[in-house]
Amino acid sequence: MCIDDPVIRELIPRVSRQVITYGFSEDADVRIENYRQNGQQGQFTVVRKGKANLDITLNIPGRHNALNAAAAIAVATEDDIRDEAILRAMANTQGTGRRFDHLGEFETGNGVAMLVDDYGHHPTEVDVTIKAARNGWAEKRLVMIFQPHRYTRTRDLYDDFANVLEQVDVLLMLDVYAAGEKPIAGADGRSLCRTIRSRGKIDPIFVPDSQTLPSVLANILQDGDLVLTQGAGDVGKVARHLAALELNIGRMQQI
Repeated sequence: MCIDDPVIRELIPRVSRQVITYGFSEDADVRIENYRQNGQQGQFTVVRKGKANLDITLNIPGRHNALNAAAAIAVATEDDIRDEAILRAMANTQGTGRRFDHLGEFETGNGVAMLVDDYGHHPTEVDVTIKAARNGWAEKRLVMIFQPHRYTRTRDLYDDFANVLEQVDVLLMLDVYAAGEKPIAGADGRSLCRTIRSRGKIDPIFVPDSQTLPSVLANILQDGDLVLTQGAGDVGKVARHLAALELNIGRMQQI
């Protein structure tokens, strides 16, 4: 169990069975130390009680992925899997589709921009994705294309979404992917844009039709940008469309 989570800490004393903890916390049974990120790659040391330390290289970015790796290492250690096999598995891990999915770096006609697609659609997931982007590419302007998923989720986590999304440099907001739900007044992309704008950190752009998004992006794209498509709806298709256009400003303006 991830002992970094305060709720998990509260639950552990109530569990009657043996619990193995992992995390960045000092008291974790399987502890992550010295995490550092270089682009797509994360490197860290895993410290285990009564076992040799493991120096891990992971080809997917973000502290959240280091936590996932620590959980897998905890299970593997408990099952007496050899350290050599653990290290080999970690080095060969390539992640999964739509989880900080690096779609390429493209010559846009105005420099070079990087395109990444991510499925995260809960504020916590979006937050760790932003942090991974910042840690690996601190010099880049972060341009997020965000599609809220479900009206009920947008309503219930409205302030959390606003808090997280205002961390990016440029925000293009699509409307809510309904997933079969009926619209809820005030829980839509336009309203969320308005709330974020009122806070004064960034000036988000609402894009009501995903078909026009390439032309909107073409007008704001700069050299060195990291373009991050984010959400669980059909924004993944938008990402593939942008990749097919190679983020080329001239081609996107023709859409």
